Formats: sequence, structure tokens, C-alpha cells
Amino acid sequence: MSIMSVSAFAEDVEINGIRYSLNDETLEAEVIDGSFSGDITIPETVDYNDKTYSVTSIGEDAFRWCYDLTSITIPNSVTSIGYHAFWQCYGLTELTIPNSVTSIGEHAFEGCDGLTSITIPSSVTSIGNGAFSYCYGLESIIVENGNTIYDSRDNCNAIIETETNTLIAGCKNTVIPNSITSIGDDAFDGCFDLTSIIIPNSVTSIGNGAFFKCSGLTSVTIPNSVTSIGDDAFAYCTGLTSVTIPNSVTTIGDYAFCGCGGLTSITIPNSVTSIGDRAFFGCSGLTSVTIGNSVTTIGEYAFWDCQNLTSVISLIEEPFEINENTFCYWVEDHDEFTTATLYVPVGTKEKYESVPAWNRFANIVEGIENAVKSVESDAKAEETERYNVSGQRISSPQKGLNMVKMSDGTTRKVMCK
Repeated sequence: MSIMSVSAFAEDVEINGIRYSLNDETLEAEVIDGSFSGDITIPETVDYNDKTYSVTSIGEDAFRWCYDLTSITIPNSVTSIGYHAFWQCYGLTELTIPNSVTSIGEHAFEGCDGLTSITIPSSVTSIGNGAFSYCYGLESIIVENGNTIYDSRDNCNAIIETETNTLIAGCKNTVIPNSITSIGDDAFDGCFDLTSIIIPNSVTSIGNGAFFKCSGLTSVTIPNSVTSIGDDAFAYCTGLTSVTIPNSVTTIGDYAFCGCGGLTSITIPNSVTSIGDRAFFGCSGLTSVTIGNSVTTIGEYAFWDCQNLTSVISLIEEPFEINENTFCYWVEDHDEFTTATLYVPVGTKEKYESVPAWNRFANIVEGIENAVKSVESDAKAEETERYNVSGQRISSPQKGLNMVKMSDGTTRKVMCK
């Protein structure tokens, strides 16, 4: 005797403008596609070929790019909302998630910037990363009382995973409670209107993409409790002019401060052992970088395109090989190595001169005191003359490489975009 395994028969059909995947075995229907605009009501059941199907899920990408969708009524029969289900529905202004829903997929409502408030019902037990990324219009996020997995303690305007004390989704009005131990991946991703945030001393980790593209942030103080800063954590926070990295931090992830063009100086404390790839990539405003003595790895392109760097202060006693591109910047169609002065501990200059690519620094100076004096001098120096790459004097910044003469007698290469 043989045993045959039979999978449930599913058929895709369109009913009243909405496409469903119908499961003949379970008599369940999943919303999978459609061209939607205006106000939409999803029915609890649909009839097809003399059978009645219960609408139980909204599938992946079902309402993706439905820009003109303004409101949707989700029936009480739906239990799951899939990945990217409402991605980029930026016209959506009204949404009620029914008490039947138990799971919300990753990036399910990403880009729904017309939403101003979200209430997570007590039935929800699973919320994917970035479920509300780029919903920068959000002013209120509430988790209903009775939810055993998530909460919005202390009226914080955020979603917190109760057991782990991880903040997984916030908005521009979020106040991080003192009980939070970690800020989760993508928690404030694309929250453009977030202008200030206080990270309490209870937080030990900042997740990947936690504040990605929070362009309204101007300064961040990371408390001494934090030990790790994740990949992309503050990437493209273009308004960020000041950030303090405490001595508790041991790792800075890939792209962590990539594209933060407003930063002018950064000190990487002695506690940090690893700087990831592109961690400060494209920080065009940086003029000074201090690297702590415990750093043992610096990733590729870590300080690439930081074309205004004038001083790199390395406290590393035993220099290790770094990639040729670590301190390069782009000029026309090729890379050029930074013209910054490298300041190193007394007695280590010869070591640096023998190690790739530290030995590409044209000017290596021993003595950290000299670096401090140089930074102070740079702060006081003012521009006196400016020339383009052809040697012609110009009155204002011009696209491409500019040669700038300073009041202290120095000349700097500046890449203008």
C-alpha cells in the first residue's frame, strides 16, 4: 500500500476588484493583490463556485504602492497582516487593526506617512521589524491593555516588547521609559520629525537602523550604559551636529554614522575595540577624529569621503594594517588619500610609517599634545582665499576640489558637491 501526500488546492481569483488566494481545504481566503484607491472595505467572507471562504489574512505586498488608498476596513476574520502589506500607502489616513489580528509582518505599514495614530490590539503577539518605519506623521502609538507580549508603559507613545524591555517602534512624540534595556532594530527608522530624544541609563544596546534617517535629530547623548551601537544605527542623520560616544561602548557597527554630514568632530573612546565598515562614511563635515587605544579593527571605507578632515588623532600604540580606502575621498573619477595630519603617541611614528595604510599619511606627528594645539588652532583659523582645481581664484565654493588658504598659513583641500 502506498501513501500519497496531497497539498491543499489553492486558486487565485478576483472578486469585486480584490484578488484572493482561495484554499479549498480550509475554506480560507488571503487578500493578495488589487488596484485600490479611496475607501476600501474587505469583507469577512467571499463566495466562489458555491463555496464560502473566510478572509483570514492580508498577504505580502497586497496593498503595496496603493498611493491613493485613504482608508481601509479590515474585518474581524483577519488574523495576519503580511510583509509589506501596506508598503508606501502614504495616502492612508485612517486605519483600525481589529482584535482578531495576531501578527503584523515586517515593514507592513512602512511609508504610511499619512497615519497619525496607531492602536495595537491586545490580540497581537507578533510584530516584525520596521512595521511602522517611515510613518513620520505618527504622533501616537498605543498598545491596548491586556496584551501579554507588548505594552506602551508610562504613556510612552511606543511599542515595547514586554519580556525583553526592548522598544521596537517609536514616533516623534516617544519618551523612552527608564525601564527600557534596548532600542530595537529599525525602532525609529525614517522618523524625520524626531528632533530630540533622551536615551535613559537603562539602555545597553542600540539596534541596527534604530535611528536611520532621523534627519531632524541635531544632537544625541548616548549614556554610559550602552555597550554596542548597531549597523546603520544613526546613518543619514544629516542634522546631527553632536554625538557623544561613552567609554562603555565596545563596538560600532557598519554604516553606524554613515552620511552624518553635520558632524564636525568625533571621539572614539578607549573602550571601543571594533569600528565597522563605512561607520563614518561620507561624514563630509568631520574635521577631527580621535581613535581610542583599544581599537583593533577598522573596517573598509570607515572614514571614506570625509574630505574635510584636517587631523586624525590615533591613540593606538601598536598600529595594525588598515585598508587603503579607509581614509580616502573621491575626486572626479578616482580616490585620493586624505591630506589630514596623523597624530600618534610618542615613540610610535616609525611603527606607523611601516604599516599599511597608515604609512600613506604624508604628515605624521608624534605627541598628542601637538594634536590638541592643532585642533584648537583649526577652530580659530578662518578662510582667506579660495581657488578651484585650475588655480583660478573663486569667491565662493565651487563644485569639485577647492584649495582653501587659511588665516593660520595652512592650505586645505576641500571637496565641494
